Amino acid sequence: MCYRHGKKSKKGLGKAKVAPRIRSPKSRTLLNWYDQNHRILPWRALPGMTPDPYHVWLSEVMLQQTTVAAVGPYYQKFLRRWPTLQKLARASLDEVRQMWAGLGYYRRAQSLHECAKIICKDYNGYFPKTEAELLKLPGFGPYTAAAVTSIAFHRPANVVDGNVERVIARLFALHTPLPEAKAEIREKAAGLLPTDRFGDYAQALMDLGATICTPRNPKCGLCPWNQSCLARSLGLADQLPRRKKTIAKPVRRAIAFFLTNKNGEILLRQRPDKGLLGGMMEIPSTLWRADSMPAIASVLKEAPVKTQWVLLPGRIKHVFSHFELELAVATGSAKGAVRGKWVSPSKLEKEALPSVMRKVVRHALKLV
Repeated sequence: MCYRHGKKSKKGLGKAKVAPRIRSPKSRTLLNWYDQNHRILPWRALPGMTPDPYHVWLSEVMLQQTTVAAVGPYYQKFLRRWPTLQKLARASLDEVRQMWAGLGYYRRAQSLHECAKIICKDYNGYFPKTEAELLKLPGFGPYTAAAVTSIAFHRPANVVDGNVERVIARLFALHTPLPEAKAEIREKAAGLLPTDRFGDYAQALMDLGATICTPRNPKCGLCPWNQSCLARSLGLADQLPRRKKTIAKPVRRAIAFFLTNKNGEILLRQRPDKGLLGGMMEIPSTLWRADSMPAIASVLKEAPVKTQWVLLPGRIKHVFSHFELELAVATGSAKGAVRGKWVSPSKLEKEALPSVMRKVVRHALKLV
């Protein structure tokens, strides 16, 4: 602040930006853009075709916290294996976990399987058509219920994902940072819902955020709502939505025990059903500690067998949603019976190994 003669000077304070007059955003404008520019995705029904609720639901579950590029191959592989909801319900949970391996957020696989069984048992194999009923099913939150309601059943629903949050925050120049802004964003988004084509509109909003109103360098010149966007008019599009400063994730550390037998097979164990990576297969390891990497001599009691363990050079790092994991890998050979499952390297792809455990295997096989 500049002072002169003991008084605050008005010089240099500048004038606050005045919100310009802009057009109100129209859903029809966005739908017209979508008709010409929609993405072709494996789970989307072609124009004129009725969406399959199973396909819509499966894709939405897979897309939670996962990119479109990553989901595509998994979605197609899943449908080849279980083309109908009924066939998925008859599968074993272990089979579903194996197919899900590498996609992450593994609780989704268990909820998916559980939900399929409930729909077949309690709803005669037909998805409920209302958000309220869908929310009673495992794995259905507000977003998934709204997405299935609008896309699969052509009913009005306020579908708000990360892409939509960004579009709405910019459209109305909302300065409240996320996640505090979520309620206001949902309210603003609800006010824009069309009177028809509910599924197309929901997907149009998602496509707009994914392809035009991107997190960095938004393509405002190509946006169908650019004359209605307050953030663009104020020159703030690339600054919104605001987010609270992220806190550095805590780091946990452990030693993974890569054990082989005389046949070259690798020891795997199944993790408990509850908890992180629940029910998935793993390379046995020490506890994941929130302190420095333990010395191997101090944790031998946590190893699967007594043998000569050799610590490999290098570390593996993997990021989970709430913490980072750093793993050292020790190798050893087994001579007697060991609790677990022996799997040859050539058959590991068929196991429900999460990404972090596949990193361990690749690291060990490269250095052994």
